[in-house]
Amino acid sequence: MISRRQFIGRASAAAAYAAFQTEVSFANPLNLPAGIQLYSVRQQLAQDYDGTLLEVSKAGYTEVEAAGFYNKSAAEVKQAMQKAKLRCVSSHHPYGDLRKRFDEILAYNKDLGVQYIICSSPGPKDPTPGPDGKQKAMTLDDWKWLSEEFNKFGAKTKAAGITFGYHNHVHEFEHLDGGVPYTELLKLTDPTKVTLELDCGWATVAGVKPVDLMREHPNRFSMLHVKDFKLGSGGPESAKVTELGMGDIDYRPIFAEAAKTQKLRHIFVEQEAFDVPWKESLKIDADYIKKLKA
Repeated sequence: MISRRQFIGRASAAAAYAAFQTEVSFANPLNLPAGIQLYSVRQQLAQDYDGTLLEVSKAGYTEVEAAGFYNKSAAEVKQAMQKAKLRCVSSHHPYGDLRKRFDEILAYNKDLGVQYIICSSPGPKDPTPGPDGKQKAMTLDDWKWLSEEFNKFGAKTKAAGITFGYHNHVHEFEHLDGGVPYTELLKLTDPTKVTLELDCGWATVAGVKPVDLMREHPNRFSMLHVKDFKLGSGGPESAKVTELGMGDIDYRPIFAEAAKTQKLRHIFVEQEAFDVPWKESLKIDADYIKKLKA
């Protein structure tokens, strides 16, 4: 038997706990683990790989997407991830590397246990440098050819139990030779072999609304990159990266639209530069995506 006062006290405590649980479970409308692209801490990883991963975990992240492995074996990376209580679910590779050593990259990622291999930047059909020694500008025909290359990569990764995908920047949305590269990617890549990782920040900088892309192509995006910019008046070149919630991108409608698709599996913060000390920056970003209410 308990007294009325005890009963009321316990009931109040239970109600407060239930409210707390609800806030934790649904603060992020996507209901996905907090993830981060490790390009965010590329300099720190180069200096102290294991220690940096521990700091990433302390900031509130549980999933990561790799952008290089710093000459470590898959076994060493797995050990460091396990020590930091992180899951490496995806890894980025530029097309130039995929073209030269795809089988090696696939085998490494298979050993590591990732779920996705993402092409982080494109490359033309003819990789011969121009007269200035730099890569030639991509043509629309290059993008069409690249889409078929992605289908081939996707078939190989699928056979290995890994999904292949592509991550955008700004140039994919430029009008080029009478077309738009991203439109070609959406049209020509096979959805059963190639997924798309939508970088919401760069799309916004390019003048494209992530909400519209997800609404028009609801089953093509399995991952999101989340970053903020202070948008200038001089086009993409005037945009300045900053911490989430400190810039001009409102992620509430983006997350609300993303929550409608059953395809979305992961969300990664990507902080390409810091306006505050890096550990503080990572915490600001993690708190933002956890507490955001669509």
